[in-house]
Amino acid sequence: MRLTFLGAAGTVTGSKYLLEHDGRRVLVDCGLFQGLKQLRLRNWDRLPLPASQVDAVVLTHAHIDHSGYLPALAKQGFRGPVFSTPATQELAALLLPDSGHLQEEDAFYANRHGFSRHSPALPLYTEQDGRRVLQQFRPRGFGEAFEPVPGLTVRFSPAGHILGAASVHVAWNGGSLLFSGDLGRDEDILMRPPAPPPAAGHVVIESTYGDRLHAREDVAATLAETVRRTAGRGGIVVVPAFAVGRAQALLYLLATLKRERRIPDLPLFLNSPMAADVTDIYHRHHGEHRLDASQCEAMCLCARVVNTVEESRKLNELRFPAVIVSASGMATGGRVVHHLKAFAPDRRNTILLAGYQAAGTRGAALAEGARTLKIHGDYVPVRAEVVSLGSLSAHADREELLRWIGRLPGAPRRVFVTHGEPVAADRLRLAIEERHRWPCTVAEQLQAVDL
Repeated sequence: MRLTFLGAAGTVTGSKYLLEHDGRRVLVDCGLFQGLKQLRLRNWDRLPLPASQVDAVVLTHAHIDHSGYLPALAKQGFRGPVFSTPATQELAALLLPDSGHLQEEDAFYANRHGFSRHSPALPLYTEQDGRRVLQQFRPRGFGEAFEPVPGLTVRFSPAGHILGAASVHVAWNGGSLLFSGDLGRDEDILMRPPAPPPAAGHVVIESTYGDRLHAREDVAATLAETVRRTAGRGGIVVVPAFAVGRAQALLYLLATLKRERRIPDLPLFLNSPMAADVTDIYHRHHGEHRLDASQCEAMCLCARVVNTVEESRKLNELRFPAVIVSASGMATGGRVVHHLKAFAPDRRNTILLAGYQAAGTRGAALAEGARTLKIHGDYVPVRAEVVSLGSLSAHADREELLRWIGRLPGAPRRVFVTHGEPVAADRLRLAIEERHRWPCTVAEQLQAVDL
């Protein structure tokens, strides 16, 4: 078995792991690179093998940094099956066409206003490309053994994080390899904790928060205080939020705070039709999360869903206190970028960051105290208050990662650390070596290893 790291090495995006065994090739994850320009440019590079030679893809979950390259792979000639959990398939049916649509919108906007260096600016793939690849999905349940190609047996186990998120166990004639996928929190607001890992000869573990612990803060109290403080000065709270996971957690918290009268009875807007559709999917997968039917219902009804582009534009004219939850979570694109352009210059307003912000994204710049943001070719002043709710992240922190891998039934032959910025990945490597005395390596881009 040969394992090659084609993404999420030295960064938290672009997850792609190539497995080659007995002449067959399987990709575990097929994600887009995001953030820094030099990373985003990798999306336009061809893989080191023709797409037509990839026999199958196995997805850990639906987030775009793990699934968003699938339409491009299919566009280049991939015709094999895509295996995922049922919830991941449902989420991908929303996320992949939306990703193509956003790329088309961004290209159109760039061409219309002439701020792209490319003439014309083109999308990596289209909405139709995103819809087309959905026909290749083959859902499999947690714990169900399946063969993506002859000679490999794969099983999904719950990873927490978001609906459908899985760790992936791959076995072949005497060998085995476990991909953690993105691991969730032990005490997440919405999701149940990750399942204990099965025994494996080799392990690939994510390290998004490999160098830090989440603050032990009262998230609801911090959110309530932020909303009250902003409303008190007549401002608007703009929340960049991932349409899958964080948007639902925020809606649940806001609905609870309103019901308990801990925040004013101000308007809540969910400016992401896709996030509203995702919220509906939570109703159909009660076994994977902590909310009951009534809590799901409250989460769905607490905000007004903004469907059309025209309605979205009108939000930028608001002159009374409100909360706007809108994608994308790191402010890399989508409707929230237009809201930042409108509301960031006003000191009365607040920008609330509610999850991990990858290097090179507008969200990371805001978290680091940037006083200007480059949006659509212009520099927009940031005078609004910026608040980070890091403990609302859906990723396990360092101690939770160590606790998960420490539950392995036996010592693996080697651990590979991926999906983290360089410092975070190396800190987790060192912690694993010191705590468990297991050989541990930080993976590098395009590194190939024979297992």
